[in-house]
Amino acid sequence: MTQDPKVSIKGLYKIFGPDPQSVLPLVLNGMGKTELLEDHGHVLGLQDINVDMQPGEITVIMGLSGSGKSTLIRHLNRLIDPTAGEVLVDGEDVLQYDETRLRRFRQEQMSMVFQKFALLPHRTVLQNAAMARITRGEDEAPAQVEGQKWLERVGLTGYEGHYPHQLSGGMQQRVGIARALASDSPVMLMDEAFSALDPLIRTDMQDLLLELQKELHKTIVFITHDLDEALKLADHLVILKDGYVVQQGEPQQILLNPNDPYIEDFVSDINRARVLRVRSVMHPMAEANGISFAGEVEPDDNLEKLISMSEGDTTKCYKVSKDGQDMGFLDMKELVRALVPAQPGSTGAVR
Repeated sequence: MTQDPKVSIKGLYKIFGPDPQSVLPLVLNGMGKTELLEDHGHVLGLQDINVDMQPGEITVIMGLSGSGKSTLIRHLNRLIDPTAGEVLVDGEDVLQYDETRLRRFRQEQMSMVFQKFALLPHRTVLQNAAMARITRGEDEAPAQVEGQKWLERVGLTGYEGHYPHQLSGGMQQRVGIARALASDSPVMLMDEAFSALDPLIRTDMQDLLLELQKELHKTIVFITHDLDEALKLADHLVILKDGYVVQQGEPQQILLNPNDPYIEDFVSDINRARVLRVRSVMHPMAEANGISFAGEVEPDDNLEKLISMSEGDTTKCYKVSKDGQDMGFLDMKELVRALVPAQPGSTGAVR
């Protein structure tokens, strides 16, 4: 049975300018971004965004600078209000909330991790980690107990009494994540949260997020301009261009079946062997009649591992199983085909 989305964006438009409502009918009738700016002095920020975000999944919204991704995420907690559309959380339209209900919603339902950390410089690491709970009225002592727990989980034991300026960038971002987790909100917004970090620290933070997510199953909305990061983190990937959704879906399928030249350009330089998973190119076990298997692999192994295992022998087949259950099989010939980028608009040779 299909779950209801935790967060649902429906028909969302955002127009910047002196009188957005006056030009909204023009946009709804097909006027584009360039014409709207040149003839009417308004900027079309977001155009007809429709995205469902499932509970317990990481939805990654990516695009180049100016694509609208940061504008979009700020609509979820109403740091920005749309010109038209709906933002539903657990079926409730947050655009209908009054100021009191909106404040409570931000404090209890939706936390945010910022690119620039947004730590209070005059507060200790522990005080920063506990700040979300203190802000919503909890006593400082129990709030700090919760903050301490999450500082330990993100690897900052012993730094509780330090101040933000005494920490590295990666450590400061860990404090930001601990603060968001300590709030115990079911939805976490992460706006370019790792992009200010050095590459090695950034990889560590990605791994930490995935490790915590296996246990916590938060609904996470993650903004990035980096495709490698998006493919690593996303359960559901949304790609924006000029304020509209070009393609969205399961990342592996987008990589195998880009539906637009823009997406094809995005994925052209990706190391497909490192990114693609066995589950994306395997066949059902029912089709394995008479096949002799050279070994056994898991559905989430990447194709790079299979190439190494097979030593490049395309005549081999491998059984795919997980937790003792047969899932399917992989033919090395299909693996080789998957390494060749599909052309936009093609149906794709690989399932």
